[in-house]
Amino acid sequence: MTAETESLEPPLAPPPEAGLGRLGHAAYWIGSAGLLIATAADAIAVAGRHTGFHLLGSIEVVQAAVVLIASSAMVAATIVGAHASVHILTERLRPATAERLARGAALLGALLFLLVAAGSIWVASDLWSGFEQTELLGIPLRWLRMLWIAAALLIAVLFLRSAFVRAAGRHSA
Repeated sequence: MTAETESLEPPLAPPPEAGLGRLGHAAYWIGSAGLLIATAADAIAVAGRHTGFHLLGSIEVVQAAVVLIASSAMVAATIVGAHASVHILTERLRPATAERLARGAALLGALLFLLVAAGSIWVASDLWSGFEQTELLGIPLRWLRMLWIAAALLIAVLFLRSAFVRAAGRHSA
Protein backbone atom coordinates (compact mmCIF):
# COMPACT_ATOMS: atom_id res chain seq x y z
CA MET A 1 0.00 0.00 0.00
CA THR A 2 1.15 3.49 -0.68
CA ALA A 3 0.95 6.40 1.72
CA GLU A 4 -1.92 7.84 -0.33
CA THR A 5 -4.17 4.79 0.03
CA GLU A 6 -3.38 4.37 3.72
CA SER A 7 -4.76 7.82 4.47
CA LEU A 8 -8.07 6.90 2.83
CA GLU A 9 -8.75 4.10 5.29
CA PRO A 10 -11.19 4.97 8.07
CA PRO A 11 -9.67 5.37 11.52
CA LEU A 12 -10.26 2.59 14.01
CA ALA A 13 -13.23 3.24 16.26
CA PRO A 14 -12.77 3.06 20.03
CA PRO A 15 -14.08 -0.10 21.67
CA PRO A 16 -17.84 0.08 22.40
CA GLU A 17 -17.34 0.03 26.16
CA ALA A 18 -14.84 2.91 26.12
CA GLY A 19 -17.30 5.67 27.13
CA LEU A 20 -19.68 3.70 29.34
CA GLY A 21 -18.49 4.52 32.87
CA ARG A 22 -19.71 2.62 35.92
CA LEU A 23 -23.38 2.89 35.05
CA GLY A 24 -22.77 1.68 31.53
CA HIS A 25 -20.65 -1.22 32.73
CA ALA A 26 -23.42 -2.24 35.14
CA ALA A 27 -25.91 -2.15 32.26
CA TYR A 28 -23.45 -4.12 30.13
CA TRP A 29 -23.11 -6.86 32.76
CA ILE A 30 -26.86 -7.05 33.42
CA GLY A 31 -27.50 -7.40 29.69
CA SER A 32 -24.73 -9.98 29.39
CA ALA A 33 -26.25 -12.02 32.21
CA GLY A 34 -29.65 -11.84 30.51
CA LEU A 35 -28.15 -12.94 27.21
CA LEU A 36 -26.36 -15.87 28.84
CA ILE A 37 -29.52 -16.93 30.67
CA ALA A 38 -31.62 -16.74 27.50
CA THR A 39 -29.03 -18.59 25.42
CA ALA A 40 -28.54 -21.32 28.03
CA ALA A 41 -32.27 -21.89 28.52
CA ASP A 42 -32.92 -22.05 24.81
CA ALA A 43 -29.91 -24.28 24.10
CA ILE A 44 -30.88 -26.72 26.85
CA ALA A 45 -34.49 -26.77 25.61
CA VAL A 46 -33.45 -27.44 21.99
CA ALA A 47 -30.90 -30.10 22.98
CA GLY A 48 -33.48 -31.63 25.30
CA ARG A 49 -36.00 -32.01 22.50
CA HIS A 50 -33.52 -34.15 20.61
CA THR A 51 -32.54 -36.27 23.61
CA GLY A 52 -35.96 -36.70 25.17
CA PHE A 53 -35.36 -34.27 28.05
CA HIS A 54 -37.94 -31.50 28.13
CA LEU A 55 -37.16 -28.21 29.83
CA LEU A 56 -40.54 -26.87 30.83
CA GLY A 57 -40.82 -23.12 30.92
CA SER A 58 -37.81 -22.34 28.75
CA ILE A 59 -39.83 -19.74 26.87
CA GLU A 60 -40.72 -18.06 30.17
CA VAL A 61 -37.05 -17.93 31.15
CA VAL A 62 -36.13 -16.41 27.78
CA GLN A 63 -38.94 -13.84 28.04
CA ALA A 64 -37.74 -12.80 31.51
CA ALA A 65 -34.17 -12.55 30.25
CA VAL A 66 -35.30 -10.32 27.38
CA VAL A 67 -36.36 -7.70 29.94
CA LEU A 68 -32.76 -7.65 31.23
CA ILE A 69 -31.31 -7.57 27.71
CA ALA A 70 -33.60 -4.86 26.32
CA SER A 71 -33.42 -2.62 29.39
CA SER A 72 -29.64 -2.73 29.60
CA ALA A 73 -29.22 -2.26 25.84
CA MET A 74 -31.35 0.89 25.87
CA VAL A 75 -29.52 2.30 28.89
CA ALA A 76 -26.11 1.60 27.33
CA ALA A 77 -27.18 3.05 23.97
CA THR A 78 -28.39 6.21 25.69
CA ILE A 79 -25.14 6.58 27.64
CA VAL A 80 -22.96 6.45 24.53
CA GLY A 81 -25.44 8.35 22.33
CA ALA A 82 -25.93 5.44 19.97
CA HIS A 83 -29.66 5.73 19.37
CA ALA A 84 -30.67 5.67 15.74
CA SER A 85 -30.70 9.09 14.14
CA VAL A 86 -30.75 10.48 10.63
CA HIS A 87 -28.13 13.09 9.81
CA ILE A 88 -29.10 13.79 6.19
CA LEU A 89 -30.79 17.03 7.22
CA THR A 90 -28.82 18.06 10.29
CA GLU A 91 -25.39 17.80 8.68
CA ARG A 92 -26.46 20.42 6.14
CA LEU A 93 -27.56 22.90 8.80
CA ARG A 94 -25.51 25.48 10.62
CA PRO A 95 -23.91 24.01 13.77
CA ALA A 96 -26.02 26.17 16.09
CA THR A 97 -29.26 25.03 14.43
CA ALA A 98 -28.18 21.40 14.46
CA GLU A 99 -27.31 21.73 18.15
CA ARG A 100 -30.76 23.16 18.96
CA LEU A 101 -32.41 20.30 17.09
CA ALA A 102 -30.26 17.76 18.94
CA ARG A 103 -31.24 19.36 22.25
CA GLY A 104 -34.90 19.23 21.23
CA ALA A 105 -34.55 15.58 20.22
CA ALA A 106 -33.01 14.79 23.61
CA LEU A 107 -35.89 16.54 25.38
CA LEU A 108 -38.43 14.63 23.29
CA GLY A 109 -36.58 11.39 24.08
CA ALA A 110 -36.78 12.22 27.79
CA LEU A 111 -40.49 12.98 27.47
CA LEU A 112 -41.11 9.72 25.62
CA PHE A 113 -39.39 7.60 28.26
CA LEU A 114 -41.09 9.52 31.09
CA LEU A 115 -44.44 8.71 29.49
CA VAL A 116 -43.46 5.06 29.03
CA ALA A 117 -42.35 4.91 32.68
CA ALA A 118 -45.60 6.56 33.81
CA GLY A 119 -47.65 4.03 31.86
CA SER A 120 -45.57 1.17 33.24
CA ILE A 121 -45.98 2.50 36.80
CA TRP A 122 -49.73 2.67 36.23
CA VAL A 123 -49.86 -0.94 35.03
CA ALA A 124 -47.56 -2.09 37.85
CA SER A 125 -49.69 -0.36 40.48
CA ASP A 126 -52.85 -1.97 39.09
CA LEU A 127 -51.29 -5.45 39.06
CA TRP A 128 -49.06 -5.21 42.17
CA SER A 129 -51.46 -6.96 44.54
CA GLY A 130 -52.44 -9.48 41.87
CA PHE A 131 -49.17 -11.41 42.28
CA GLU A 132 -48.77 -11.62 38.52
CA GLN A 133 -46.45 -14.48 37.54
CA THR A 134 -45.65 -16.75 34.63
CA GLU A 135 -47.81 -19.84 34.15
CA LEU A 136 -45.35 -22.74 34.37
CA LEU A 137 -42.45 -21.55 36.49
CA GLY A 138 -44.21 -18.89 38.52
CA ILE A 139 -41.58 -16.23 37.79
CA PRO A 140 -42.87 -13.05 39.48
CA LEU A 141 -43.34 -10.32 36.90
CA ARG A 142 -43.49 -7.39 39.33
CA TRP A 143 -39.71 -7.30 39.76
CA LEU A 144 -39.10 -7.45 36.02
CA ARG A 145 -41.63 -4.65 35.63
CA MET A 146 -39.80 -2.64 38.31
CA LEU A 147 -36.50 -3.17 36.52
CA TRP A 148 -38.03 -1.87 33.29
CA ILE A 149 -39.50 1.16 35.08
CA ALA A 150 -36.11 1.93 36.62
CA ALA A 151 -34.45 1.60 33.22
CA ALA A 152 -37.03 3.86 31.53
CA LEU A 153 -36.61 6.52 34.24
CA LEU A 154 -32.82 6.27 33.97
CA ILE A 155 -33.01 6.67 30.19
CA ALA A 156 -35.21 9.78 30.64
CA VAL A 157 -32.67 11.24 33.10
CA LEU A 158 -29.83 10.49 30.69
CA PHE A 159 -31.68 12.24 27.86
CA LEU A 160 -32.35 15.24 30.10
CA ARG A 161 -28.70 15.37 31.11
CA SER A 162 -27.72 15.21 27.46
CA ALA A 163 -30.05 18.10 26.61
CA PHE A 164 -28.78 20.28 29.45
CA VAL A 165 -25.10 19.44 28.86
CA ARG A 166 -25.60 20.49 25.26
CA ALA A 167 -27.23 23.74 26.42
CA ALA A 168 -24.48 24.42 28.98
CA GLY A 169 -21.76 23.65 26.42
CA ARG A 170 -23.32 26.12 24.01
CA HIS A 171 -23.52 28.90 26.61
CA SER A 172 -19.93 28.43 27.81
CA ALA A 173 -18.50 28.62 24.29
